[in-house]
Amino acid sequence: MTSNPPAACCTKGFKHEGEARGRMDHVGDVEAYVVEPLTSSNGYGIIYLTDVIGHKLVNAHLLADEYADNGYVVLMPDLFDGDGVPINYDHATFSFEKWTSGVFGANKTPHTPPIIDPIVDACIESLRHKYNCKKVALVGYCFGAKYVVRFLADQRVSVGFIAHPADITRQELEGIKKPLALAAAETDYVWPTNLRHESEITLKETGVDYQITLYSGVVHGFAVRCDLKQRAQKFAKESAMMQALYWLDHHLNKD
Repeated sequence: MTSNPPAACCTKGFKHEGEARGRMDHVGDVEAYVVEPLTSSNGYGIIYLTDVIGHKLVNAHLLADEYADNGYVVLMPDLFDGDGVPINYDHATFSFEKWTSGVFGANKTPHTPPIIDPIVDACIESLRHKYNCKKVALVGYCFGAKYVVRFLADQRVSVGFIAHPADITRQELEGIKKPLALAAAETDYVWPTNLRHESEITLKETGVDYQITLYSGVVHGFAVRCDLKQRAQKFAKESAMMQALYWLDHHLNKD
């Protein structure tokens, strides 16, 4: 295992304030938050793959808006068929293993690759054909990072960025064919130091371009749900966004 499965830390954090400017739309039958550049597009698209809280969290919308403000068309699909876990949920009677199996959802839809891979695939095709994006990038946080890694073996995807990843297998990481940047928290039960170091070895063996940035003074989830009133946390969150933007720009524009 390159990173551990989701745990209670994957829902903890702070809800941010702000008014999102995107819209709720659909990619096929799947609801998605969609946001486009206000002015000129750079011609590229991003699929934003969320943490377990899902595609309706304002924090995620504001991050997607920031990507769009830098020229990207952004699709953020509902990966969970309406079954995202509420932020700061009481985990006393909650099981992530059962949640992943889909038993808590209205439609009992599992949150597993056979269900989620086709959602990502449909978003890739939508960016390429509906929005006429020249290249597609993937960004993923916590749960969503797994699917960034899975699709970096797909020739339709050019580059990926992930933060505080969860549930990535060694085989998935070994299979990437495109550049990958990672933002890591100093304190992270899901991606602890030993697994991060194992990931470094695996990434080196792939031969692809990679970057790992470790942010001090923060915990799992910082890139999405940190306490913005804490200066160090706010700096780490903003720095992770800049890391993502520079990484995507460098690799999307090198050809």
